[in-house]
Formats: sequence, structure tokens, C-alpha cells
Amino acid sequence: MTSTFPNISISTERLVLRPLDEDDVASLAAMMNDEQVAAWTSVPQPFTEDGARSWITEYAPAERTGGRGIDFAITEFLTQRLVGVIQLSKTNWHVRSTELSYIIAPWARGEGYASEAALVTAQWLFTDQKFERIELRTAADNTASQQVAQKIGCISEGVLRNACIARARAEDGTWTDVRTDFIVWSLLPEDLEGVGEQLRDGFTSFGDWN
Repeated sequence: MTSTFPNISISTERLVLRPLDEDDVASLAAMMNDEQVAAWTSVPQPFTEDGARSWITEYAPAERTGGRGIDFAITEFLTQRLVGVIQLSKTNWHVRSTELSYIIAPWARGEGYASEAALVTAQWLFTDQKFERIELRTAADNTASQQVAQKIGCISEGVLRNACIARARAEDGTWTDVRTDFIVWSLLPEDLEGVGEQLRDGFTSFGDWN
């Protein structure tokens, strides 16, 4: 029998991680059309509101009920504004491992939201869901994503050479594929010891998760 993640929300003092809903369509589409998102993800460009709606109403629910992963909308606690997405994918319920990725909207960068959301997700996975391993993969030149991995205590395990397709703007303004390396990171339950305290000094303190 396939295991699945529960349909829940997780909160910190600044953020609420909740299921995506149809009210997020416009903000999700705008976020996914950002230059940095286009460069470092495989999200189709341009990303339409129809694409956002399909993600919210079809793809995300199917991933969760199929046991493959879960997508969380990252929203500000006070304003309820969508500021990003946390995605768990390629979940192996026997090994109790999953791959974590994150996207932060251009209007919310520089606030530490990616680290905060990733950390509370990891805490929930290890404590509530009894997971034993989280994996992250960052493109070799995506230093912002690598900094998030380091902040939450991830250990770099090595490089997958030529395993990533990133994108760059061509002279005519279109996107062109660029092959690069993946850096593989892992996070185990014991890696989180002390990480919450370090991040709390930087931007926030973490409340209990739901």
C-alpha cells in the first residue's frame, strides 16, 4: 500500500506552509516567470495562469495522493501573501527519504524565507513523518540555493557531472539550454542539532509546527 503525506499546514512565527489553492494562480504564475526561476528550474517559459492552475488542481494533488511527494505554498503569516513554494519529490517510503527543493518569489528574496521554510519542513519530516534522509540538488552556479542548503545544515556529498540542464538568455532574448553539474546535498536528523538556534539569531525564532 502506497504511503502518502498528510494534507496539512506547517507554521513558523513568520510563515505558513499550506497546500496550494486556486487563489494562488496569479501569484504562482508571476513567480514562475521570474528570470532566476527560469534560469535554474525546468518550469516551462512563459509560465501561464493555465499552467499554474493545472499545477494546483491536478499535478500537486496527484503527487501527494500517489505518494511521490507534496507541494507547499509558502505564505507570510501576517499578510498571507504567497512568497514561495517548497516541494518534496521522488519520495521513497521504504528508505524514508525524499528530495527537497524550493523557489522564492522575487518580491520576497533577501528575507531568509527559503532557509526558514526548508528548515521547518525538515523538522516536520524527521519528527512527525519519521524520515531518515533529505536530499537536495543544486546547479553548480546556483550559489543562492547552495547557501540555503548550507544554512540548514546540509552536507555536500559530491558532484553529478553534466547532470543538470540550466537555461540562459540568448542574444535574441529567447532561453537556451546550458548543461552544468549538480551538487548533491544530504540532511539527516542529527545534522539539525543547533541549526535552529543559528538561524534564529539571523532572522527569526521557530514556533511549533502543526
